Amino acid sequence: MPFLDLPDHRLHWREDGDPGGAPVVFAHGLGTRLELWDEVIAALPAGFRLIRYDLRGHGLSGAPPAPWSMGAFVRDAERLLDHLGLRDCIFIGHSLGGMLAQGLAVKRLDLVRGLVLSGTATKIGTAETWAARAGITRADGMEAVAEAELARWFPRFAQKSKPAGAAREMLLSMRPESYLAACGAIAGTDFYATTARLTLPALVLAGANDGATPPDMLRETADLMAGADFVLLRGAGHLAALDRPEDLALQIDGFLARVGHALHEPGPRTPIADCGDGCGCGSDHDSDHHHGGCGHSH
Repeated sequence: MPFLDLPDHRLHWREDGDPGGAPVVFAHGLGTRLELWDEVIAALPAGFRLIRYDLRGHGLSGAPPAPWSMGAFVRDAERLLDHLGLRDCIFIGHSLGGMLAQGLAVKRLDLVRGLVLSGTATKIGTAETWAARAGITRADGMEAVAEAELARWFPRFAQKSKPAGAAREMLLSMRPESYLAACGAIAGTDFYATTARLTLPALVLAGANDGATPPDMLRETADLMAGADFVLLRGAGHLAALDRPEDLALQIDGFLARVGHALHEPGPRTPIADCGDGCGCGSDHDSDHHHGGCGHSH
């Protein structure tokens, strides 16, 4: 179980796939853990070096004293990639992880060759909405937070599903003070001006049933970046990695192929965990795809 000792906390990370493969890095969102990506990674082809980690205050990573800024989340990612000697990676970020991915790409373009962003934007929520969420957390704890979050993350018919149960467990495993610190970092972030300068290849994925970051928010984010494509995932909520992992993996795999991100020819699926449904289903994945006219060679 590898950890990276940083100046103010320890970062828990994990590696799967081919150690000599092209690097792909995953950053999860608020209230989840690196396990969010289990079934997505299981559905990706072999041949990639797959790195994921628990954000500060999440999972097995440490929680330095608050307040936290988005810059601190960016520095954590930067230090992990430097520690592992990674360059030109594809960085996949969901929600909070997608926000820090944007900041990392602006700060360290040598580390990031392309972005895959899901359930995220340049700015999420308002000062009022984050203040209200903080009030719920302080007054009623993580149980109340979980109920409110699940209502945003999953459509009503899916709120008692297995993916929703997994999301609830991850939320309840988080300490309230860490949740509040992470919320504060998101509330204080607006990357509109800086993300608009990005021209690297990017894929922006929106869940059609996402109540936390609705599709129009994701489309606007994609439209900001000259190198971005937008995809609407039919049937997906906020956590496509849980409720549509194979569809998400299919989109990621296609993006990796379009940008030529490979050191080896694709091989069998990456062994990590059995998702129970059989990876590589070959079904007609229902999604809407909009090309952003990036001008890059795919």
